[in-house]
Amino acid sequence: MLRATVIAISLITASLAAADTRVPQSQAEISLGFAPVVKQASPAVVNIYAKIIRQGRVNPLFSDPFFQEFFGDALGAPRPRVQNSLGSGVILSEDGYVVSNYHVVGMASEIRVVTTDRRELTAEVVLADEENDIAILRIEDVQGLPYLNLRNSDQVEVGELTLAIGNPFGVGQTVSSGIVSGLARSGTATGNARGYFIQTDAPINPGNSGGALIDVNGDLIGINTSILSRSGGSNGIGFAIPANLVAEFLRQARDGNSYFVRPWAGVSGQPMTADIADSLGLDLPQGVVISDLHPRSPIGKAGFRVGDVVTHVDAVEVNSPAEMKFRMSITGIGGISTMTRLRGGEREQIEVAMIEAPDDPPAEETVMGDRTALPGLTVARANPAVIARLRLPVSSTGVVVLNPGHYGARAGLKPGDVLGRVNGVEIAHPADLRRALSETGRRVRIDLQRRGQWVSLRFRV
Repeated sequence: MLRATVIAISLITASLAAADTRVPQSQAEISLGFAPVVKQASPAVVNIYAKIIRQGRVNPLFSDPFFQEFFGDALGAPRPRVQNSLGSGVILSEDGYVVSNYHVVGMASEIRVVTTDRRELTAEVVLADEENDIAILRIEDVQGLPYLNLRNSDQVEVGELTLAIGNPFGVGQTVSSGIVSGLARSGTATGNARGYFIQTDAPINPGNSGGALIDVNGDLIGINTSILSRSGGSNGIGFAIPANLVAEFLRQARDGNSYFVRPWAGVSGQPMTADIADSLGLDLPQGVVISDLHPRSPIGKAGFRVGDVVTHVDAVEVNSPAEMKFRMSITGIGGISTMTRLRGGEREQIEVAMIEAPDDPPAEETVMGDRTALPGLTVARANPAVIARLRLPVSSTGVVVLNPGHYGARAGLKPGDVLGRVNGVEIAHPADLRRALSETGRRVRIDLQRRGQWVSLRFRV
């Protein structure tokens, strides 16, 4: 039996040598299994209890001026309801920085962090991002907290042993084991989040969100965030946000950012397909094909053009726009990424500056007044910052809806709509829209672009 155990340990040693991992050093450690690692790492994983206040459903009559005039408050204002959220978090520093998921704490009004020694501490969100489903919390006035070291997640390999630590179903801190079953998984989602994940078969269940995925050294390689399941329980396919992205979030939180600033690419791209690869004379479908470029794109200014293929970012292969975005995000604003360009069968490495989407020309954010057909409608010019914030096509121009307001929503407008014409009048600036909505009659027609398709809205005022 001992001989079989030694052989198993040798195999683990060989498979994880590249990651410089530690294996049991004695018969006593072998008999303990993962116990020493769990004992070391578990104090840095906390339970999170969040209170979220949501507004109740609004009676449509309550917002109608006609009924308000006659019935006043008798219609009844919507009552807020309290929703409690349960999840996990990981302490990243001894001075109280904690990472969790946005869907656990992002909208919370009250957050309690409970440590393994049963201390209850109050925390607040200092930086949160729904797209990446990450939130950084800060526990005030604490020092000497246990924390996990962040490992370079680019060094993680398929087949490595992993442990998932969290608070599934609210039963208390639990540990499950598995392996890294996939890397560079993109396209999965939690709420509005789209990302780039480490895949593991270590069981992850509700309540594990925001918990730790660690290696056999006890280092953090990812933050558990979602699963693929029809039943709601673990089916052996779970996803974790890589530690390298968590490290960039922590850096920005320490710098005082209240929201995550991601580098702006200013490009649209698509994964290389077998047909495209064949047309380009490539042996393998590899890389991202650039399909559109904003005139101020830093990638365009570095020498890329439509039709070029980006095969690597910082020497790491990329095969989807999500992978490109991830690589740029972990480089951070102010850094330089080296991208490999494939054009005409030749490869060239080109340095690209990582910049924030410029808020230029001025967005001219404007709210339509009471004397217009759509009071409360908020719009802005489609500059790079607005395009990035609303995830619009990079070639978008004109006036964009930021908030439709009550009357705009009833007319069918949505955030991100790009307004083209009002009653046949071209809309190029917010001032054009204000003028058109002030001079219109009772019948209004708005022609707009929504997700690249032209839509016409007709209504009466």
